[in-house]
Amino acid sequence: MTSFRLAYVPGATPAKWVRTWAERQPDVPLELVPVAAADATALLRSGGADAALLRSSLDRDGLHAIPLYTETTVVVVPKDHLIAAVDEVSTVDLADEVVLHPLDDTLEWAPLPGRPALSRPETTADAIELTAAGVGVLVVPQSLARLHHRRDLTYRTVADAPQSSVALSWLEDGTTDLMETFIGIVRGRTVNSTRGRQQPPTERKRQERKPAAAKSAGKPVRRGGGAPKRGKPRRKG
Repeated sequence: MTSFRLAYVPGATPAKWVRTWAERQPDVPLELVPVAAADATALLRSGGADAALLRSSLDRDGLHAIPLYTETTVVVVPKDHLIAAVDEVSTVDLADEVVLHPLDDTLEWAPLPGRPALSRPETTADAIELTAAGVGVLVVPQSLARLHHRRDLTYRTVADAPQSSVALSWLEDGTTDLMETFIGIVRGRTVNSTRGRQQPPTERKRQERKPAAAKSAGKPVRRGGGAPKRGKPRRKG
């Protein structure tokens, strides 16, 4: 059975598009493929997915990309941390903090704020555990803070931190009819929209004939070489 495989990195939320797909393509299952951020483009290039929700810092050579949204960046801290008492901080406020920098970080820092940890955690999940243990704080896109939510942790906005954007991406030579359908769903097109899709030849010809037909509408039809000419009325004697 034909299916459409959509990969998504941690924190991306494809659920709303999955529901619309099920309504419009009931005979084509949409398979969700979770993938680590660092492995997403390799999965696309190997044919492991038809499309993917990727983050902005990833390599996209040979791929199409439609930007979807940009996330707020936050700092994750224990609930009893001083930062938890305010609504928003800047990178300057993190100067005295040990800022954890996991190997799967998706933010492009220049440079990383605060003081570096002795070593880099392997994953964001590992960094969350270290944050809960009081080893340091973690700066991530808000969706990742929500994904790794814990009762003993909270997060606050970092106003001047770099941000992570999420995009729909697929191979440059992989724009199939199903891919066009999913693009339409993501862009909010209605089910009857033909934008971005090639129309069948018969449909194109039908639409091309419409203007000519419209021009002739309302005009009298001549038969037998035209309407008879009227002569001048005769005067009565």
